[in-house]
Formats: sequence, C-alpha cells, structure tokens
Amino acid sequence: MGFFLTKMMTVFGNREHKVIIIGLDNAGKTTILYQFLTKEAVETTPTVGSNVEQISVGNTHFLMWDIGGQSSLRNTWYSYYSNTEIVILVVDSTDPLRLTLTKDELHRMLAHDDLQSASVLVLANKQDVKGSMTATEISRHLTLDAVTSHSWHVEPCCGLTGEGSVSGRRCVSKNDVKMTLVLSSSLTAGLNWMHSRVVAS
Repeated sequence: MGFFLTKMMTVFGNREHKVIIIGLDNAGKTTILYQFLTKEAVETTPTVGSNVEQISVGNTHFLMWDIGGQSSLRNTWYSYYSNTEIVILVVDSTDPLRLTLTKDELHRMLAHDDLQSASVLVLANKQDVKGSMTATEISRHLTLDAVTSHSWHVEPCCGLTGEGSVSGRRCVSKNDVKMTLVLSSSLTAGLNWMHSRVVAS
C-alpha cells in the first residue's frame, strides 16, 4: 500500500489542482478554508470577493478559492469556474429554510460549461449544533441522486473543530451510501476524497 501511494504521488508531482469553495453567506466557508490550512478555528468576517490559499496532501497541491456567498456576489461565481477540478459546497446544516436556494445555486452551477468535469464535495457544516440536518437529509434536499454527470460526496463536519458529528457520520456518495464510524477528522476525510478524485481523473 505504501509503495502504491508513493508511486501515485510521483505521477502527480507538484501539479496544482484548482478548488472553489462556495455556498450561501454564513455557511462557514472561510472557517473551513482556514481549518483545512491551520487546523485551528480562526475568527472570520464575511468574505467580500474571495480568499485563496494553497493546501497540500503529500505532493498534491490544491489551490483553494473561498468565494463570498452574499446574494450580491453569487452572480460573479462563474468568473472563478475556469479550470476548476473540485467544487466544495458548504451547507449550513442548521438552516433548512435556505436549502432550496442552495439546491438551485448548485444545479445552476453544475450546468455551466466550465464545470462539466468537476467533482463536488458537499460539506454539511455545523454538525455540532443540536438539531442539525444529517448528511442524508441534506443530500435528499439537494436532490444529489439526480446528479449523474458529476462525481459527488457528502461529508458531515464542524468547521470550528474539523470533526464530524459526535456519534458518528453518514457518508453519502454517488454509488455508495453507508453508515461509518468517525475515527479521524471529517475535514481530513474530505481532503482525502478530493485527492482520490484528482488521482482518478
């Protein structure tokens, strides 16, 4: 297994993979970006425009663009789509009233020509809050089962800590729906899924 991973990393070398982090305002996008980067909770303010950071998994480098989610900024998202390999959609699991809007934005985005080859990682954020929706519920509300043109995966998480839900998590992926126990950071699991997608492409 170690030899296989080493060989896989050698194939990719120092190639950079573009990732965009999108979602409605107050979903926790910037918190998650800096949790990926520093593994710490960082005080954030609403993003006007974008933030960009590089995050590495072994020798694989992800250039991550965190894009503001306010209503006035969503019509500019398309300007970031070119050359994007992975879309991270951050969902506020405590805000069921705006899931329809999130679904509409997601499906509009996936129809864009520049994203036809992109994979989608949905982060069901704020799982530490009592009463938050599960990954399965969010997947159903977003009608992800209807998405057959893109690889996708739903990962429950808490952006403040990087962990999944306390009692366990429901991993929901295209062609793979199962209950698993969290033994490692949920955001790390998300990064590992992203890595598997760029390896497969």
